[in-house]
Amino acid sequence: MQLSELKVIVTGGGSGMGKHFCERFCAEGASVVAFDVDAAGLEKLVNDCGSCTGQLHTQVVDVTDEAQVVDAVKLAGQTLGGLNALINNAGIFRDGMLVKVDKKTGDVQRMSLEKWQSVIDVDLTGPFLMAREVAAYMIENKTAPGVIVNMSSVSRAGNPGQSNYSAAKAGLVADTKLWAEELARYQIRVGAIAPGFVRTPILDGMRPEVLERMLTGVPLRRLGEPEEIFRGIRFIVECDYFTGRCIDIDGGVRM
Repeated sequence: MQLSELKVIVTGGGSGMGKHFCERFCAEGASVVAFDVDAAGLEKLVNDCGSCTGQLHTQVVDVTDEAQVVDAVKLAGQTLGGLNALINNAGIFRDGMLVKVDKKTGDVQRMSLEKWQSVIDVDLTGPFLMAREVAAYMIENKTAPGVIVNMSSVSRAGNPGQSNYSAAKAGLVADTKLWAEELARYQIRVGAIAPGFVRTPILDGMRPEVLERMLTGVPLRRLGEPEEIFRGIRFIVECDYFTGRCIDIDGGVRM
């Protein structure tokens, strides 16, 4: 499948890597609907994509809300005249140790259930709802062949302080494999990408010394660029014999 043939939803399209993905898809002639909870971010995306050759539309959508997802996917399909791709990119992190002893008081602090559940809701339940509805749309409307790309993380292998995030991103890779098996009969492929540390506004805001310490664990000793992650997406989209696998693009963190 060529990028110019895509009628694609990108979740989390209003900022960071998702914004870059939307811009690049549009530059390649694809038809895109960006989902995000951030209306201002979506407005900026539209302004920044003014000269793109493809179509760009936006919808304010909370991917954790089942009713919103059901309605938004239908509307996106109507807007684009069909759907054949999904980039499950929306995600958050709420880091914290499972338990931690306060050095001053000796009290044992616990990760809150709210902190756990909020990440699971956005990073795992959201992709489930999106994949379910987009796959059902493709089957019901006979718009396949199609492709779903799930954005996992290097933290899928487990990262201290990220019980919630690691669990969600590992679960998303497991779902990638089983969804690929379930959906192959309908000509829908499913792949995943696990980025390492990528240059985004969040990392750009880090203190230089903190960022430098973080990069000591990266063999290539640098951040990845959003474009390098997009190239992985492009490979999955364009290679019609790829399905059910996760590509690590992390500078060598996991070898």
